Amino acid sequence: MNSVFRVFSYLKRYPLLASAQLFCASLMALSVIVFPSVTGFVIDEILPVASRHDELLKWVLLGLGGFFLKDFLNWGRIMVNNHFEQNVIFDVRSDLYRKIQNLPLRWFDSRRTGDIMTRVAEDVTSMERVLIDGIELGLVSFIQLLAVGAVMYYTNWEVALWATLPIPLLILGAWIYSKDARHRHRAQRDATSDLNSLLHDNIAGIRQIKSYAAEKDEHAHFNLLSERVRAASLRVMKWWAVYNPSMSFCQMLGYALVLYVGGQAVINEEMEIGKLAMFFLFLSLFYDPITNLRQLNQLYLSSRAAADRVFEILDSKEEYNPANGKRLPEAFPARIEIRDLTFTYGEDDDRPTLHEVNLTAEPGQTVALVGPTGAGKSTIVNLLPRFYSYDEGSIKVGGLELKDLDKSSLRENIGYVTQEAFLFNGTIRQNLLLAKRQASDEDLWTALNHACAEDFIRDLPKGLDTNVGERGVKLSGGEKQRLSIARALLKDPPILLLDEATASVDNETEHLIQQALDTLMENRTVFVIAHRLSTIKNANRIHVLDQGRVVEEGTHDELLAKNGLYTELSRKALLAH
Repeated sequence: MNSVFRVFSYLKRYPLLASAQLFCASLMALSVIVFPSVTGFVIDEILPVASRHDELLKWVLLGLGGFFLKDFLNWGRIMVNNHFEQNVIFDVRSDLYRKIQNLPLRWFDSRRTGDIMTRVAEDVTSMERVLIDGIELGLVSFIQLLAVGAVMYYTNWEVALWATLPIPLLILGAWIYSKDARHRHRAQRDATSDLNSLLHDNIAGIRQIKSYAAEKDEHAHFNLLSERVRAASLRVMKWWAVYNPSMSFCQMLGYALVLYVGGQAVINEEMEIGKLAMFFLFLSLFYDPITNLRQLNQLYLSSRAAADRVFEILDSKEEYNPANGKRLPEAFPARIEIRDLTFTYGEDDDRPTLHEVNLTAEPGQTVALVGPTGAGKSTIVNLLPRFYSYDEGSIKVGGLELKDLDKSSLRENIGYVTQEAFLFNGTIRQNLLLAKRQASDEDLWTALNHACAEDFIRDLPKGLDTNVGERGVKLSGGEKQRLSIARALLKDPPILLLDEATASVDNETEHLIQQALDTLMENRTVFVIAHRLSTIKNANRIHVLDQGRVVEEGTHDELLAKNGLYTELSRKALLAH
């Protein structure tokens, strides 16, 4: 119930639209009384009296006017509803996307992309239905129920009492149906999310599936999850298939009771036949809102499950950013000092990835991190832009504690190139401007030249306006990496983080890039992770990590002289190619 009340809070943003919609809906509910009342009056007062037959057209037009008023108000309601609905969907999705943008990377490590997409694209729409359609349907039904019920009791309270006799049965049925429905609807949405997640992964990895001839296996996997969606959906439908007809029969019981009791009243001349006819018309209008409320219950249960999933994200703890966090000055000494740093990744894994790491990078220095897989090299690089928060130890940038810095200010001063170059589905220009929004074409070509990417881009038919495809699929691995490096160079930050930045290029291109990097590294603090000796042998300091600890440090020649792990890695060709 809490999730539904939270959805209602979005009403506050559009009070005029909400008021206009409820006004139209409420008058619609009242306008339905007109035609049944006119019908009863015509049968009892106009048709039996010959002198009043000329009044028939007037009363028919009055009844028709009731229908016109109802449909005119319905037109206004639909117009307002459409704007209200789309505004709310936009707001919820915007809030949800803003939240996702501000969640820490640790949160994404344990989430599936397809599940997140399902919540943003589908669950938001489902939860909105209880906000707009639900409130309107519930209020209109309630008003119509009271209005029609009042007229029925005013007309003949004894017949009206028999007409309302099935209501306790309807309430009991709704309670039984709703008791465990939340779990049924949640299971259905979770199964759909699992299916969407698999579909997203398989489309992204279609080349791997084809290369391993795994189409049949993945099809079987898809069918397995699709079967879970089918089973969960059928379980929801099975309950609805029993509940809906049962409640419909209970309503029809009211018609039978009115026919019998009202018929007896007419036979005994205790009730006029026009009143009985009017009663039957009112009875339909009386039970229609009950049917709507029954459907609203179904809508509420489905929307609640969706709202729970949306608010799970909205309630997640955001990436830490201190209130009034310090901003790095425009010009600051890019000195990085790490002291007694201990870090653990997962909540379920208490084993520290880093153990009391100590290292210092002076402004203008290049610090290389080497070691076997899993030693903690990438973890250090990921902590510097504060992709993850650390609890033990200290990291200082320019003399300021990393935790105390405004995260935007920190990241504006860091360029980051990863081993797997990521390009957005757009043009080369759009991908580069991500680093510097106001950059000129001259700035773009300069960065591309330094990254040894200018020549191949000038050869493309549309140059900077060439679309690279999803994840840069239209470019080779080396071309994507050079664009990624150009993007970091365009940013021109005082701190550079290069995590296997030259791993995807050939030796010739690597040599050219390294020459450009050597020039650009002047007066910048650079952290380099690499397995190639040529990439790190000229570093000012090399730190060798093993099992989360710094076990050796020094220059290339000093470490070789120690004949330790660094020398062993070199001999195994993990550093040399």
